[in-house]
Amino acid sequence: MKKALIATALLVLAFSAGAQRSQVSSRAKAVRMLAYARPEYQVKDVKVYADTMTVFCLSDYPIYPLGKWKTVEDYITNNQLQWYREYGYKTFFDTMTVAVNTLKRLDGTNINVYRSIWTNKLEMVAAKITDSEVVLDNGIHVGMSKEEVFKVIFKSYPKSYTADINALKVIAGTSEVGEIYTFKGNKLRHIQIISGYKYY
Repeated sequence: MKKALIATALLVLAFSAGAQRSQVSSRAKAVRMLAYARPEYQVKDVKVYADTMTVFCLSDYPIYPLGKWKTVEDYITNNQLQWYREYGYKTFFDTMTVAVNTLKRLDGTNINVYRSIWTNKLEMVAAKITDSEVVLDNGIHVGMSKEEVFKVIFKSYPKSYTADINALKVIAGTSEVGEIYTFKGNKLRHIQIISGYKYY
């Protein structure tokens, strides 16, 4: 009985130590990645949880992932892609209704934007991008390798740091808008743009 208790205690201690090492290595990885960030992204923090890395930055890239445009027509003319356009209204926080333009591609890619009366620019509501022809302002597009995507945000980094990362989140410092890059294997398969704007 005594031997069984000692064996159980040793097993629990070994498991706890392994879990602690894993947490420490995630924190260490995040700190190192922060040091590798490109200055133009103004990265303020990096978090690593399981297979997801979250980058918090102050640059305009996550806020205006398509670039800064005054009208939907300006964006469509500039990228020269065939879009199917819909107009409608979306409700925010159950109290506000905003006129939203939805741009769609045949593969199911859709981008929802509205023109802000405060900034005089197109602001993101949401987007789901699976079409490789849709290129973000930072040059990222579906089909890129994981390494190519990370090199847009980080100058250099140990490849082992991103080997088990399946999702990269780039969030604006205000946390109101961000991008989620989802990888399958070594390829970028999906880009999602999320927002939580409270004011029109």
